[in-house]
Amino acid sequence: MKKTPRKPAPVTRAKKAPATVKTPARAAKTVPAALRGEDDAKRIAKMLEILNAEFPDARCMLDHSSPFELLVATILAAQCTDAMVNQVTKSLFEKYPAPQSYLDAPQEELEKEIYKTGFYRNKAKSLKSCCVSLIEKHGEKVPSKMEELIALGGVGRKTANCVLGVSFGIPGVVVDTHVRRLAGRMGYTEESDPDKIEQDLMKITPQKEWTHMSHLLAALGRSYCTARKPNCAECPVEHLCPKIID
Repeated sequence: MKKTPRKPAPVTRAKKAPATVKTPARAAKTVPAALRGEDDAKRIAKMLEILNAEFPDARCMLDHSSPFELLVATILAAQCTDAMVNQVTKSLFEKYPAPQSYLDAPQEELEKEIYKTGFYRNKAKSLKSCCVSLIEKHGEKVPSKMEELIALGGVGRKTANCVLGVSFGIPGVVVDTHVRRLAGRMGYTEESDPDKIEQDLMKITPQKEWTHMSHLLAALGRSYCTARKPNCAECPVEHLCPKIID
């Protein structure tokens, strides 16, 4: 009887480990050699001088007639354009002229009024929380101290600095979306946290210029250094900027 030949055992090959894909290192946010010898304080002073001439009417773009209206508008301005906020507040300020009127309004009604500014549910809650504190702790008046402002519902340092600088003449760096973007592109900070960006800009700018500097950088951000496509070719301070693009 013939024996059936055995089939050779399959050769088991060791599986190769998947190749490790190396993520390219992100370029360091450093100022090029051409500007490296320029002190940041001197460089930003030159920029502000040029921007003052370019934007002589630079100011807070949120329409308001009182510190309370500015406080409300700035809360609504989070993740929203100033133009849209102004469109919404035109009727909002007439309908809700004081903190108590916001508390008296049903949540759903207030949400509907501010819907176009985005994140309307959270913003409506912040407005009501802010108004509770204004009534209970400040007699409906907007406080003029940083620590008291940031203790209000929905109010961070950006909002507080805007109110302090514009309504009370107390200088503060307002780190909105434009200032945050430009501070990085111009090499004035490597931070992404708004509070840390604020500290970096405070170190290199005279205190009396803090609020107006914020308005000038915001104007530059709207006109030339936009988020999608900065127009470096026509920017008036292009020669002073390292153009660090994220």
